[in-house]
Amino acid sequence: MHKLLIATNNKGKVKELQDLLKETGIELVTPAGINIDLEVEEDGKTYKENAAKKAIAFARASKLISLADDSGLEVDALNGAPGLYSARYHPKPGANDADRRAYLIENLMDKPRPWTAHFHATIAIAIPEQDVHIVEGNCFGEIIPQERGTGGFGYDPIFLFPELNRTMAELEMEEKNRISHRAKAVMNAIPILKKIHLG
Repeated sequence: MHKLLIATNNKGKVKELQDLLKETGIELVTPAGINIDLEVEEDGKTYKENAAKKAIAFARASKLISLADDSGLEVDALNGAPGLYSARYHPKPGANDADRRAYLIENLMDKPRPWTAHFHATIAIAIPEQDVHIVEGNCFGEIIPQERGTGGFGYDPIFLFPELNRTMAELEMEEKNRISHRAKAVMNAIPILKKIHLG
């Protein structure tokens, strides 16, 4: 059985991916757990390019099969922004998640509601010296002006599922990991992982 490296330094993503993959029986490792300190510049023009770049870089550094994701929030009233730049969506260097959420709301205030939006995730699985496999997932909702909930990370406290009347940050991890964009992408990745690991 091969190990699978979760190719990210984002603690929130690591936690989610560990939870999403725990039932697979695959041994998961993290960069910190194997002493790999690697920052990959996300300068691709698409989620696919960024996810593949990260997965390949971590696979080369670790000699392990590596899974990376690139994800973003796309708001219809902002023509799909922040999108690919969701993690860097603020003019101020060193801005944090709360700064980015506030900046997003500020940019939406003159737009009519509901502010419909979706989260997108692209997952890349890189096998050292071999192929890269790509899968995707989306989840749909709307942006609200007041933050709600303490779970999750990033834009979760302002992303509402209208049918549940709860934000992503108000969901239990188990529930989030059934309906989130990353959950859907991972579900599409599991058959590939099983084929690689167990085939």
